[in-house]
Amino acid sequence: MSRIKTIDDIPVSGKRVLVRVDFNVPLDSDGKVTDDTRINAALPTILKLHHQGAKVILVSHLGRPKGRRVESMSLSPVVPILSEKLCLPVLFLDDCVGVEVEAALSGMSNGQIALLENLRFHAGETENDVDFSLQLSKLAEVFVNDAFGTAHRAHSSNFGVAQILKVKVSGYLIEKELEFLGNKTHSPEKPFIVILGGAKVSDKIKVIDKLIEKADAIIIGGAMAYTFALAKGKRVGDSLSEPDKVNLAKSALSKADSRGVRFLLPVDTLVTDSLDFKSKSLGRTKVIEGDIADGWEGVDIGPKTIEKYTQEVSAARTVLWNGPMGVFEINSSNKGTFAMARAIAESDATSIIGGGDSVTAINRSGYGDEVTFMSTGGGASLEFLEGKELPGVSILDRT
Repeated sequence: MSRIKTIDDIPVSGKRVLVRVDFNVPLDSDGKVTDDTRINAALPTILKLHHQGAKVILVSHLGRPKGRRVESMSLSPVVPILSEKLCLPVLFLDDCVGVEVEAALSGMSNGQIALLENLRFHAGETENDVDFSLQLSKLAEVFVNDAFGTAHRAHSSNFGVAQILKVKVSGYLIEKELEFLGNKTHSPEKPFIVILGGAKVSDKIKVIDKLIEKADAIIIGGAMAYTFALAKGKRVGDSLSEPDKVNLAKSALSKADSRGVRFLLPVDTLVTDSLDFKSKSLGRTKVIEGDIADGWEGVDIGPKTIEKYTQEVSAARTVLWNGPMGVFEINSSNKGTFAMARAIAESDATSIIGGGDSVTAINRSGYGDEVTFMSTGGGASLEFLEGKELPGVSILDRT
């Protein structure tokens, strides 16, 4: 079976190498990076290319500037952090295409590293515009994709360029993503426990459907749980739910039952009579079992559920977690999510955190360094787990 080629398969010394990284990092109101997970994830590939004598040209997007220059979405705040982590100077250019950029890059020395300005300041990036792809391809001789988080989108910087340049391979991050989200979940060491949370059943029903075929148990938390509660004939009060997706939930429950897969739903719930996400506060709270009354909404799994879920995780050999158990951004309703993070960290299982809010949550819990692998992809992780082909991966060279 063929595999995607990586930077270990090609000579790069003296060559200009365009590396699509994912530096779409959160910034605070002062323009400072608040989570450097994605920067850290790119370091092994950048350092390898540097040590091999490549002229390393990094490109990324940040936010959604919609094809115009928005200074608050500049990649410039990334430069000092990246430079410090690499212990190397990083050249920053205030655009990503054009004659001035080409001139600046033509003078690069072997091993030098440059970061270009936000790709999405140009509308051609997300449109996979041929002209924009051609402009990017002029910058380099080799293309490396190491941005798993955008691999599910056919944009100029991860697909259009790869159609033009003859040599296109993956970096170490995409290689790891494919290994853990692919091989480790395709043929998992058993018991294989899947923990799914977040807001919408509709976002994850295809993942649920796929993973039921491999998992020993599916654990459900977050607002998704209330749609499943509706499917079992329970009342959910004012809880966030998708009444129009009840049949999808019933179908998943039926499939799990027919395959002998344990499908675990919360047995108790932390509810509140007021949720103000803006001020990060809750009104009155209480833990209940069974139906949720009108005027109350679920915001976290309860202590009995935490105990039940923790026991399941403790026996696992492989754990995949995607989505928080509740409104973890508010201190009063983060216990379930943080308890899952702790249970996963303390287990002996191969632990895979499936991107998005799950990565944020496990980092906030303090257990981020104690899991096997954290995916940098949100939507890309879900689509890959669904079995979809990712354009930014499928375009790469194979052995």
